[in-house]
Amino acid sequence: MKSALQKSPIPENRAYLARSLNEPVFDPHWHFHSEHQLFLVQKGSGTRFIGDSVKPFKAGDITFTGPNLPHMWRSENEQEQEKNIAWSEGVVIYFHEDFLGENLLHKDEAIRLRQVFHKSLRGMEFTEQTALTLKEQMLDLIHMDGFEGILQLLKILDFISRTKEYTLLASPGYTNTLREADTERMFKVYAYVMKNFKRKMALSDLAQLTNMTPTSFSRYFKLHANKSFSEFVSEIRIGHACKLLIEQKMNVSQACYESGFQTLSNFNKQFKTITEHTPLAYKKEYEVY
Repeated sequence: MKSALQKSPIPENRAYLARSLNEPVFDPHWHFHSEHQLFLVQKGSGTRFIGDSVKPFKAGDITFTGPNLPHMWRSENEQEQEKNIAWSEGVVIYFHEDFLGENLLHKDEAIRLRQVFHKSLRGMEFTEQTALTLKEQMLDLIHMDGFEGILQLLKILDFISRTKEYTLLASPGYTNTLREADTERMFKVYAYVMKNFKRKMALSDLAQLTNMTPTSFSRYFKLHANKSFSEFVSEIRIGHACKLLIEQKMNVSQACYESGFQTLSNFNKQFKTITEHTPLAYKKEYEVY
């Protein structure tokens, strides 16, 4: 397994890096880095982890993450995709906060830029017309270089600093407490859960996987994920159920048992807690589109 803490992807002679991704799967490793990152999903779906936020991802999603905010995009059907049966496509843009020099952010003209950089520490997901416009701007940047590219990046940052069509992802006050050894350990936990969430999982299995006692594992997970292990598993299961309801048009009962829940009553309760909708209301809302 490669290191969870990536080195800077930006060459020393460049102010930013923008590139297209066309790979079997997006990088499924739980990691963080010192750069800001704008990421557009053009093709593919799965589960996205940003800080303590766990949500499904799909084509058209655009996120902005700040420095040292842990993240991971775990594609669906990973084994099939690794055989090149399916591909994941996207656009990623990396840049450092001071890519125009250290003094700019302290000027009055950069107040909105400072504000949006602060929001990025929790992760931002752009929605509605903003996501459509931002997609075109990011695709344009891919084909630019030199100072033209810097101007386009500034245009993008100015645009996202003005929009109100976004949601913040990680919880208020979320703090990255991970070290490199922790990212490897958390990756093992996430990989195990993604593979086994449809069946009942014993806490003792995860404790054994991480070489801890069950009590120690519970404390460890709560510290680094900012939620209990059972809450995390429920989020994974509900995220999967959402896709079954919308993409595969399953009924509520089917989605419940296909997502690893043992009773319909618990499924309905967890679904309402996590999505703020009943499963039926959620399904009807998306069937409108």
